[in-house]
Amino acid sequence: MRKKAIHLLVPAVGLFLLPVYAVLPGRISRRQRNIFRGVNYAHRGLHSRDRSVPENSLPAFRRAAAEGYGIELDVQLSRDGKVVVFHDDTLDRVCGVHARVDDLTWDELSALRLCGTEERIPLFSEVLKSINGCEALIVELKNGPRNRELCEKTLALLSEYRGNVCIESFNPLIVAWFRFHAPDMVRGQLATTVQNYRDDNITGFKAFVLHNTLLNFLARPQFIAYRVGSRPPLVRLCTRLGALNIGWTSHEPRNEKGRDGVIFEFYRPQQRYL
Repeated sequence: MRKKAIHLLVPAVGLFLLPVYAVLPGRISRRQRNIFRGVNYAHRGLHSRDRSVPENSLPAFRRAAAEGYGIELDVQLSRDGKVVVFHDDTLDRVCGVHARVDDLTWDELSALRLCGTEERIPLFSEVLKSINGCEALIVELKNGPRNRELCEKTLALLSEYRGNVCIESFNPLIVAWFRFHAPDMVRGQLATTVQNYRDDNITGFKAFVLHNTLLNFLARPQFIAYRVGSRPPLVRLCTRLGALNIGWTSHEPRNEKGRDGVIFEFYRPQQRYL
């Protein structure tokens, strides 16, 4: 009977440990933790609700840096391979043009204007020069058809940047690329609710896996950036095991509670809170 119980126990323990192994975060040094922990990050720069200072614009980034905030921004590729700072896959919402960002060249993109202002889509290199080493920078790499090229070019630009920087992405394979090609750079896994994945046409088992960060074993991220609200048990386990808990996108200071960092917009929190 005892041998039979042991034989039954072994697979049971294995089934318990498997999700733990899957969500286990990467190691982060105390120095790195202190740099990125307790920081309020201006979402796409310190832009304004009335869009007079557009999101992901040079004025928005300069304002955030001048006021001592961390900064979160988004990068993707133009058709001719320039790394540009822009969030959406398409230009409709921000530029009023029905086209994908990666369908236009840099010259074509630079002719457009953001939110009806005189500001244009910036190159990532321009942003890095303009913020001149802000408090801390989170760079989100957008998922697309040329992810390896985006990773390589983003890393090349960041190698010349002297400020505190980390990367994140919704795509675990992008985060994993940095694990193996830039292991000393702090990396984060973006995740959200199953419903949000469904809204982006990601359904079924794939949405379940991404929602629970079950591909952490590929990237071993040092932080999880999760949508403000309740988090699934496996994500909470990941942060209990050492990953920084970053919340996005906050619209009120109370979201600092219980989080190691907050990506915020449309209010002015303190620069650091821990």
